[in-house]
Amino acid sequence: MTVSPPPRPAKRPTLADVARASGVSVALASIVMRGAEGASETSRQRVKAAAAQLGYRPDSRARSLRSHRSRTIGLALALGEPLHAELADALYAEADARGYQLLLGATGAHHNGQRAMDTLVDAGVEAIISISSSLSSAQLGQITTRVPVLSLLRRYRNHRSVLTDEAAGIEQLVTHLVDGGHHRLLHLDGGHAVAADQRRVAFERAVAQAGDAVSGLVLPAGADESSAATVLGTYLTQTAAASRATAVLAFNDRAALGARQAIIDSGLHIPGDIALTGFDDSEFARLAHVDLTSVRQDVAALAASAIAGVLATLDPDTKDDTSLAIFHAPHLVVRGSSREKKPPHRGIDP
Repeated sequence: MTVSPPPRPAKRPTLADVARASGVSVALASIVMRGAEGASETSRQRVKAAAAQLGYRPDSRARSLRSHRSRTIGLALALGEPLHAELADALYAEADARGYQLLLGATGAHHNGQRAMDTLVDAGVEAIISISSSLSSAQLGQITTRVPVLSLLRRYRNHRSVLTDEAAGIEQLVTHLVDGGHHRLLHLDGGHAVAADQRRVAFERAVAQAGDAVSGLVLPAGADESSAATVLGTYLTQTAAASRATAVLAFNDRAALGARQAIIDSGLHIPGDIALTGFDDSEFARLAHVDLTSVRQDVAALAASAIAGVLATLDPDTKDDTSLAIFHAPHLVVRGSSREKKPPHRGIDP
């Protein structure tokens, strides 16, 4: 039995194919595809229609070789972090508007931050944006000898950073809870996570400023569901109802999900027995059954500042804030997890 070889993949259409199909010169087709001046509207429409029909896409690699510019920005981010995904989407939009592409380098259990950064550098990116980097200042410094690096959501000395004002977010949460009548607050600390120290210190300061009637407890936990559930579950089991916290401020939304499960498993209700808040206002917080009060980081502003900051390092003529650290204010999003819902109306309207 004779087995036929698989069909060879179709040849990638070239600019010459587009020119031939649209009846113009290669030079004119190039003008149209580059968006340059010098072609009539009729020619532009004809060339673009032919390109679409053939499935033609400009070869960015060839263009990079000619210009000695890749016009590509590397983005190092962590797998499994909803906020990083939202930031990546916003960064794509900002980069595209400036004529740049993004190349992702993901970190996870089997691919650490150093390897992700090295991979991006080896791929020829012009600069890197690193979200919540776990690298030391020395490691980051070594990478910046090869390409410019901007840190997003983590501050480094002597390196350009774009940040959320963590303290402002925590202060908004504490004020909201105290105004709602909560006087015993508990913060589930983020452990070694980026921004954990800033949020813990901000919590302690905000509680101290709230007055003698308000007390605050910090429990070492972590940035994930499991650690938060374990730590809070143990606390709820070992603490008498009369002295336990009436409001829990989780390090982030993922930790809040774990805290939520611990509260439910303890037979308590949210927010009737314990109010619960998160941080980031990720997709988890917006789920209808979670309905989590959280602090919204300004994703659009963070992305715009990050791209502008990177381009300023590549083009000295770019107008941009030259500060090493740029802060953006977050805002509180109040949902059902921290306020009593009104009981359903069962009467008959007159």
